[in-house]
Amino acid sequence: MSDRAALLKGIRAWLVSFVVCLVLSGATAFPLVHELRWTEDLLRSLSVPEHLPALMDWIERVRRGIDATDAKYPFVLYGTDWLAFAHLVIAVAFYGPYRDPVRNIWVVEFGMIACAGIVPLALICGPIRGIPFWWTVIDMSFGVFGVIPLYVVRKKIKRLEALTSSPATHSTPTLAT
Repeated sequence: MSDRAALLKGIRAWLVSFVVCLVLSGATAFPLVHELRWTEDLLRSLSVPEHLPALMDWIERVRRGIDATDAKYPFVLYGTDWLAFAHLVIAVAFYGPYRDPVRNIWVVEFGMIACAGIVPLALICGPIRGIPFWWTVIDMSFGVFGVIPLYVVRKKIKRLEALTSSPATHSTPTLAT
């Protein structure tokens, strides 16, 4: 296998894993009401309340809030449907770098910028919305861990670009006299 083919294969493997995580993250925003009930039941069965009471208290509080919102104001949950949709749309955008990484490196860089933006968003909005700091740290981890595969992909794309560019591409055009 040539260096170019190996790089392309590695780029695509990283992109597919990133897209799968984006899709899963988005898909889990649709069934919040049921998901929180299942999570609470699972945590109870694993004796989490005895070992991590703050986590259990938070999950219970969030579940009660989602239940109350769903019962009285279900339209508010429409916002999380749009959040889920946004994850799916962003995932589709990564088809560009999958198909032509060098030409579409901007999508990867955009994703890196979005990951970086998670940190200040969580630090600003978390306290405003009454989110416990330890949960804010979990939220920020999505940006920190999300940027890692994108950084690896960007480095590989830059190497691919260097392999595929010809010396003629880098020459300075001359003006006809």
